[in-house]
Amino acid sequence: MQPTAFITLITALTAAGLSVAHAADTELKLVSIPEMKAVYGQIQPRNTVLARARLGGTVARLTITEGDLVKAGDVIAEVKDDKIDFQIKAVDAQLQGLKASMNDAQVELDRADRLVRSGATSTQRLDQLRTQLDVITNQVRQAEAQRSLLVQQTSEGAVLAPSDGRVISVPVTRDAVVMAGETVATIAGGGFFLRLAIPERHAHQLSQGAQISIEAGGERLEGELVKIYPQIEGGRVTADVEVDGLDTDFVAARVLVELPIGNRDALVVPSSSLSSRAGIDFVAVREGDQVVERAVVAGRPLEINGEEKIEILSGLAAGDVVVTK
Repeated sequence: MQPTAFITLITALTAAGLSVAHAADTELKLVSIPEMKAVYGQIQPRNTVLARARLGGTVARLTITEGDLVKAGDVIAEVKDDKIDFQIKAVDAQLQGLKASMNDAQVELDRADRLVRSGATSTQRLDQLRTQLDVITNQVRQAEAQRSLLVQQTSEGAVLAPSDGRVISVPVTRDAVVMAGETVATIAGGGFFLRLAIPERHAHQLSQGAQISIEAGGERLEGELVKIYPQIEGGRVTADVEVDGLDTDFVAARVLVELPIGNRDALVVPSSSLSSRAGIDFVAVREGDQVVERAVVAGRPLEINGEEKIEILSGLAAGDVVVTK
């Protein structure tokens, strides 16, 4: 027999349904798989904190812009009030005069003390000078405290980042006038998570702790449903998902999420039993003593008990015996 004819005979016998060595038979049974719902989630920060101006005045320096990463305590802006500088200069001038008066009072007190010891003056005059010196000394202390208060107000012109995070909003510009308590920047920090808005008809199928599949930035990530909020707004249930490795370059970015909302019965076959020719999927099935190939419509791939499976939407039924190699 010619080699070409022998190969043709072998191909025909296989196509006709002769059993193949090393083949394994698997009887199809309905298995329960999670029913997935595709929804969109938004990347949200755990905390959104405001960096506020503690002092009213003009923004003299602004060191951040949207998208910058900051650490808690970083100086992100500086607000300057020129009136405080003038007030400090006025207090300094007052202090100079008070200190001169205090020196004169001290000299008069020392002179009166010598005169009292020599009997040239009365102790009443000495007491008056001592009281006068105490009054001036207290005035000096008061002026020094007032100056310290003004210096402290000047230092409060530095706007500090309240926490670590990413700057998402800067509503002021340099040379802008701001009031005390006005927002200079909004900072997203404390980590990021996904917030989902799910149609309320699926509310009872949600379960806390469910594993969530996420597609973000072209990558497949796994997350956990950690919180389901009891209040329904606009016909939707709000839920939070914790995800490791989430891209946080864009706050409020939408990512595709596959959410389990229950279970359903399905037929699955090992991925090795599926073959494709001319764009059509085939599965080898045993019918009596013969093996035939059936055209099927394949669904999405699944992982069940660590094995790669393919869901079969049509072309097979429960009880069929699938031949795998």
